[in-house]
Amino acid sequence: MLLRRVLAHRHSLSILRNTLQCRNFSHIYPPTNPNPFNPFGHVVPIIHSLDFIRECSRGFAKGRKSKDDDGSDTVQVTQDIGPTVKSTSISQMEAAIDALSRDLSKLRTGRASAGMLDHILVETSGLKMTLNRLAVVSVIDSKTLSITPYDPDSIKELEKAIISSPLGLNPKTDGERLVAVIPPLTKEHVQAMCKVVSKSSEDVKQSIRRARQKALDTIKKAGSSYPKDAAKRLEKEVDELTKKFVKSAEDICKMKEKEITEG
Repeated sequence: MLLRRVLAHRHSLSILRNTLQCRNFSHIYPPTNPNPFNPFGHVVPIIHSLDFIRECSRGFAKGRKSKDDDGSDTVQVTQDIGPTVKSTSISQMEAAIDALSRDLSKLRTGRASAGMLDHILVETSGLKMTLNRLAVVSVIDSKTLSITPYDPDSIKELEKAIISSPLGLNPKTDGERLVAVIPPLTKEHVQAMCKVVSKSSEDVKQSIRRARQKALDTIKKAGSSYPKDAAKRLEKEVDELTKKFVKSAEDICKMKEKEITEG
């Protein structure tokens, strides 16, 4: 009985082994090649290297040719340089006008002006400072100035500095202040002052035109990145600003010449 069972079991195993050997499992495992370096002697699948490299290269090529992720074309945004160009030009032109006003205020006319002494340097306590930092200057009338020092002890230094200036003033002490009478201008002095005004007018015009040229250079450097119509419009606006500030400079100089000549 036991012998019969053993023989039957061996027969079943033989049938199963023959069945497995006849079956084709190529649809499950890819083509294989024995690996001589495998210590277990197992069969290792072959990787098709050429096909793998070819697919990777094709993928990279597609990446270089692709557009945006959403497939749309990239839109370049043009920066509007107009506000910056105009604000820079205005700032430079206003600075030129301010410099002109300061220079002309230093010129002596036949009338008293509180600012005509501002540029005078006064040496006190071993330091040189402008007069307007050491005293208050006010107009008593059209021909007389009052100079009141913050420190009464500095009145002598103030008097010396005013007399030494090219204004031709001879102040007198009046208590804790100085009083300076504006003498009438001579014909020669009037002519000299008018020449100074004329030169100042030309200098400020050149400064304004330099500011204009800088603005035009900035527009030109923008090139094709800035629309042509907008560039022409901006150039026209810069030219209008230039004319406006040039006229302002001319008006200031004419007013100063009138003060000088009329005394």
